Amino acid sequence: MKNQMSRGEFLRLGSLSLAGTLVSDLAFANDFFSNNNPSKEDILLMQKLISSNDAKVKIILSKALTEPGIRISNFRPIAGAITVLAASISNSKSEYYKSESVAQKLNQAVDILLKEQYNDGTLDAGGNRQSPPDTAFILEYICPAAVLLNVSKQKDLAEIKDKLKKFIQNAGEAMTTGGVHTPNHRWVICAALASINSLYPDARYVQRIDQWLAEGIYLNEDGHYSERSGVYSAVIDKALITMARLLNRPQLLDIVNKNLTTYFYYTETNGDLVTVDSKRQDQFMNIKVNKFYLQYRYMAIHTKNPMFVYMVKLIESLPEFNSDILPDSLAFFMENPELQKEIPVEGKVANDFEKFFAVSNLARIRRGKSSMTLFGGNDKPLQVVSGRSSNPNFLMYRKGDAILKYMRLSTSFFRLGYFSSDGIVKEGNKYILKEIKEGDYYQPLAPEFRKADGDYKLSPSPDGRFWNKMDFDSRVKSNVKLQTTIIEITENNGALNLDFKVDGPPNVEVTIEMCFSEGTIIKGAEQDVKKNYFLKSGSGETSSTVDTIQFGPGKCEHYNVENLDSEEYTYHQGSLRTSGEHVYITGFTPFYHKMTIS
Repeated sequence: MKNQMSRGEFLRLGSLSLAGTLVSDLAFANDFFSNNNPSKEDILLMQKLISSNDAKVKIILSKALTEPGIRISNFRPIAGAITVLAASISNSKSEYYKSESVAQKLNQAVDILLKEQYNDGTLDAGGNRQSPPDTAFILEYICPAAVLLNVSKQKDLAEIKDKLKKFIQNAGEAMTTGGVHTPNHRWVICAALASINSLYPDARYVQRIDQWLAEGIYLNEDGHYSERSGVYSAVIDKALITMARLLNRPQLLDIVNKNLTTYFYYTETNGDLVTVDSKRQDQFMNIKVNKFYLQYRYMAIHTKNPMFVYMVKLIESLPEFNSDILPDSLAFFMENPELQKEIPVEGKVANDFEKFFAVSNLARIRRGKSSMTLFGGNDKPLQVVSGRSSNPNFLMYRKGDAILKYMRLSTSFFRLGYFSSDGIVKEGNKYILKEIKEGDYYQPLAPEFRKADGDYKLSPSPDGRFWNKMDFDSRVKSNVKLQTTIIEITENNGALNLDFKVDGPPNVEVTIEMCFSEGTIIKGAEQDVKKNYFLKSGSGETSSTVDTIQFGPGKCEHYNVENLDSEEYTYHQGSLRTSGEHVYITGFTPFYHKMTIS
């Protein structure tokens, strides 16, 4: 379990450091191994956590844990309730300390888990049947609860503690043998095993952890894990911190350090995360950075990195902190007293940067109130499936509370859908995005491939638009059409100059789509009966609470703004169109247009 790393070995990890961190690996290591800087407890924060936890206990006590006749398919609410109840009944400053009603509710909740646990130690989770990784997510709540109850030494909790032990050890069997689906599942299972091992030591748990760790933890030069997902980066960071802490493996924190640095640049000033480059479901979701709170707080205390301190203070200033963090975090602060320490330094960081993540083909630029994201890093060929990047948004722009959620470009060229750049090339302060689309026709089969019954292989067309029993692989392509789209974007003190060029067959419809936040007032553009705006000429302007975005000049040569998605979506009546105020600029190939956003 010890697996101690020498101080010299840890310092050598400095070669992995990510450019842009505001603290050196040397300082990080010195701080990690030093106990000369004891911090005071953050008394005010702990009071808020206890109060919020007690408020949630009151709600839990007022309701039934399950609904009669409804089978449970998601056990996280039950596990979360156990964690919240355990925190209050174990905390001497809680109004529910040693509460009999809390003990009864805890007993009921644990009984539910035991009743639903399969003989192999697993639980179901939605469509995932007898799922080891989903059971590991449940243990993320249950193990801290067990730690708190074990420490409390309350005699009337003995039965509950025994039941929790039974559930956890049963689950431990599944963790030592069970498989996974996705990259992050490996580390969630490892963290669960580390937590189980800290409660009930068993060499098999550590052996299984080492088996997974032997695969290597992927982190690219941009500081991203393989899924490049805000949701799952938070999950992995939490898992690695758990392993580092409970297995005494501080080298894992160097990985967390780099990923958290990246997400500093991916965070808007209102806490929104940039997710356009994710390979998972959050590439089409709006999520907040509050998912990283415990991770940033733990690392801020360890490293004293002003960047991490800033992120902690930012998250604590968000409304979501009161609604999502405070009611559910007391147990984790009690289980890991490190989190209770006051943040040691002020989080002062420059609010002006340009950061190009070359591996992800994403650029982040901030100039005061203006924030910009450029993206051209989809996985090719494009496929709509979890695990691949396919978001067509190539530009996002914010100025305070005025938000251009995204800009896209689509053409009617063989209905191949939205522009999706083949990466980004950076030349000075200019970013160049480029894509070549190909549309094909097909010649008759050569005699050696013909079949008298016409029953040919069902296969996809080379351009990926459709499948047919045409044996496309055996046919010669002809009448090949190419369309080249180039978008050059230049940033100048918060303003973006865009130069669009779309060349290829003539008379192809081109549509530039801008989607602003819901409720934004659009000026300078004309609205049709479907509430679409068309910027026909001149400049447009948004009007929000405080700030404005100007864009233009416009151009309008057609009104066909339906079915901008590829047939992969439209064949099933699907669409990537989102809620918001949509403004269109349209034309035909050859299409050349310059505009500014500021």
